[in-house]
Amino acid sequence: MEAPRIIAALVRVLRDVGTAEELAQDALVAALEQWPRDGVPDKPGAWLMTTARNRAIDRIRHRVLAEKKHQTIIHDLDDAYDLQEARMFAALDDDIGDDLLRLVFTACHPVLSPEAQVALTLRLLGGLSTDEIARAFLVPEATIAQRIVRAKRALADPAVVYEVPRGEALQARLAAVLRVVYLVFNEGYAATAGGDWMRPALCDEALRLGRVLAGLMPLESEVHGLVALMELQASRASARTAADGTPILLLDQDRSRWDRLLIQRGLAALATAERLGGAAGPYALQAALAACHARAVRPEDTDWNRIHALYQVLLRQTPSPVIELNRAVALSMAQGPAAALEIVDRLKDDPALSGYHLLPSVRGDLLSKLGRHEEAAAEFHRAAAMTRNDRERNLLNERAAASEKLVHS
Repeated sequence: MEAPRIIAALVRVLRDVGTAEELAQDALVAALEQWPRDGVPDKPGAWLMTTARNRAIDRIRHRVLAEKKHQTIIHDLDDAYDLQEARMFAALDDDIGDDLLRLVFTACHPVLSPEAQVALTLRLLGGLSTDEIARAFLVPEATIAQRIVRAKRALADPAVVYEVPRGEALQARLAAVLRVVYLVFNEGYAATAGGDWMRPALCDEALRLGRVLAGLMPLESEVHGLVALMELQASRASARTAADGTPILLLDQDRSRWDRLLIQRGLAALATAERLGGAAGPYALQAALAACHARAVRPEDTDWNRIHALYQVLLRQTPSPVIELNRAVALSMAQGPAAALEIVDRLKDDPALSGYHLLPSVRGDLLSKLGRHEEAAAEFHRAAAMTRNDRERNLLNERAAASEKLVHS
């Protein structure tokens, strides 16, 4: 959790993302070596920052010596180190008073492609592995690895100035920044891999960044749209798992456990986005979808026809097989599983969904509702084999077993 903050602070001084990430990792390795022996310090984050700072100063010392190649400058180094230390902790004179947001905007440099911007900042900000990012993008892991390496190389070019953009340049990078925050939240909301259904810390960090960004850019409708979406989704967090961590699907959740304060905040942010003329923005549309669930006291109160209509609008704006799959789910609730299955069957051959476990999961659910339990069991097993999340795998295997039981009953 501290790694992104350390990297953000080091980048301000070193102007080198790769070196900053390397030094942050060095500090974390030092902690793994020393804390079991000496005990965890009272302020672990401060210990890590100090360790990383000292290693950065050492790196600066070696760099200066290598460049000057003259021992007489040693007497002048202390003042230089003090300056570097001051730069590391002083608030910079810019429009973004947050190191992590500053890091995101810096990494979303126009010399990088949009895909590289998002991949790099997800790695630095969210601490996501290359594999996790690849699954978020539905692309091969090697592709993401190449994007990250090339992005670091591009930002290391001396011609690239590390600065917080202003005015129109800041606006130009906003779309990439919002996408990064959104994907970090998504990874926290439904973890790609591991033993936990959710990674709440990522959701909290994405929400915090979104709220800060909304305060800094109060007239940007899509910022408010994204904040609304995250608030509304986060409101369901405590109801999404049982006491033992087992996932609970949306329609089975105890809605009395939904956080009403977060729902109110989300609806208020959505109203702000709409008042600013952004009702048709992609994040505001997704927030409107989440609002349909938030407003439904009982599952049967959900306005599935409106949800299906909103997905149709979203599809026209941002065509995506994943959105089409979600539209199929909404259609099944509004008009029945048969119509939805036709859509899902068409998506089976889409190469972008070849490794997407939710495709066979949705298909299994539709087949189950149609009484085709043997086929449904096969789809649930296929989805379980594709997911990297242990909790989700267990849930899918349980659904497969339930379908198999119905076949033999």
